[in-house]
Order: sequence, then structure tokens, then C-alpha cells
Amino acid sequence: MNPADHDTAPLYSLRNVTQQYTGNDGARHTALDIAGLDIAQGEILGVAGANGSGKSTLMRLLAFLEPPASGSLFFDGSDACAAGTAVRRQVTLLTQEPYLLHRSVAANIAYGLRARGEDASHSRLAEALQRVRLDPDDFLRRPWFRLSGGEAQRVALAARLVLRPRVLLLDEPTASLDEDSSAAVRHAVLTERRERGTTLVIVSHDHGWLRDVTDRIIRISKGRME
Repeated sequence: MNPADHDTAPLYSLRNVTQQYTGNDGARHTALDIAGLDIAQGEILGVAGANGSGKSTLMRLLAFLEPPASGSLFFDGSDACAAGTAVRRQVTLLTQEPYLLHRSVAANIAYGLRARGEDASHSRLAEALQRVRLDPDDFLRRPWFRLSGGEAQRVALAARLVLRPRVLLLDEPTASLDEDSSAAVRHAVLTERRERGTTLVIVSHDHGWLRDVTDRIIRISKGRME
């Protein structure tokens, strides 16, 4: 899908956004400096760049986990810095090494739903597992410690998909995954966009995989977009 096919009003709009952190020397260092970035509703945006370039900082801002040091960050036309819980719940982030609760697969997938007071029925949990190509009859009752690395990553993705977010942010979702798990993640994210119109932002060092699933790719170097 070409980004031009999306609605004209962007879902995210960043203008002169910077983020700074205090280093070990006590000085403030700029980790991100984005002059302008728009992300369309329903777009799959890829983000490439070297380690330490600012990619994960950008993802934390898009997930509303921290406000920018300066600049404007708008979500759906409103100031994201003033976003309430209802807005923040429209966005979910999957990190490179997601943490699983020391519980069953079913309990891990249901956790976010129950925290929100939403339906955590067997059918909804099973649907989320099927999205990542894991058999619910085999996996729902499994304890967390009986999962391989690839299975754990897919369960963590299912725990985000079950929330039916408007925006799904994926930070290195296929790092260290085998071919089958990478293909399952690809299937899940493309299905999510096709069936629900979900907006996706994906950080990855696998440029071939990124080109295969995204509408466009931006590159970040030393905190700035190239």
C-alpha cells in the first residue's frame, strides 16, 4: 500500500521534536532531533539505523512512555503530551526482549485485557495465538518456561495483538528469530493492518525483511532523519 492511499490527515505528526538525557558526565545530550515526521493512519513505517542512533528513543516517544524535551508531538490531531489514558491505550509497544510473566501463556495474553477490565475469553486469547501461528490447544496452557525464544516472542506479540491497538510499535521483532518465527511475525503484522487498519512502526536491522513488509523506510543517524 502506498502511503498516498491513506487518509490525508496524519495519525502522528512530529515537528522539531528533540529528546535529551543526562549522561555520566552530568551534561545533557541530545538523543533525538526530528525536524518533521508524519505517519499516516494504516501505514507500515520502517525505521532503520545503527545501534545508538535514536531509533528506540523515537519508539518511546511514539508510545507516549516519555514526553519530548522540546517540540510538538501530535496524535490524531491532538497534543500527545497531554494525552490521557484512553489515548495511550490505543498504542502498544513490543520491545526486542519482551518480559513474560512467570505464568501460563493464557495468563500472559490475558493480562493486559484484565488490567483494562476487558473480555479475556478463551476464544479471544485463541484468536491472538492463531494470529502468530501458534496452536491454542497446544500453547494456551503451557507455562512460560516451556517456550523457545521464538515462541516467547510470538506469545509476547499475541499479548499485544489481543488488545486490538490502533498503533503497534515493534522494536526489532525478528531479532534472533528463526525463519518460521520471522514468517509468523510477518503474517501477523500484515494481517493486523489488512483486517483492522492498524498503523505499524517497525524498527529492524533486517533491511530485507523491513523492505518486504513496510510502505516506506526512514533512516536515523545520530538522532536525525537522513
